[in-house]
Amino acid sequence: MGIALTLQEYLDDHHVPYDVMLHKRTHCAFDTARATHVPGERIAKGVVLTREGGFVIAVVPATARVRLDVIERALHCRVNLATEEEISELFPDCDLGAVPPVPEAYAVDAFVDESFDTQPDIYLEGGDHRSLVHMSGEAFRTIMQDVRRARIAA
Repeated sequence: MGIALTLQEYLDDHHVPYDVMLHKRTHCAFDTARATHVPGERIAKGVVLTREGGFVIAVVPATARVRLDVIERALHCRVNLATEEEISELFPDCDLGAVPPVPEAYAVDAFVDESFDTQPDIYLEGGDHRSLVHMSGEAFRTIMQDVRRARIAA
């Protein structure tokens, strides 16, 4: 499949330098880190949450869980994990469980964990379970510049 067309078009339209790293099929971001020998704190995974009036993506390292309480306090409402059906509708060009953590590409609200502020390079799911998109930390921070930052990783 390769990277999702929506993601590819977004990155190309915004002149984001990136490359694609292919790997054996994995089922979760943690397994991807192990299979590719990329440190888990450098792999950004997107966790899709529901909230009043829509969705929000929590962008955290592959090795972390999302602190829902922090997001709920910031949004002043409850959040829950999105269902597989909701995720499929929101990301129609992606495999289930391989959500690219680039919220602007899919017009979704988001939070990004502050730990990415100091990473020299970032890898992220490309929309399938066999590709990682690699970019510099600076490029990642540029495309995430309008995303709220918080300590949302546990």
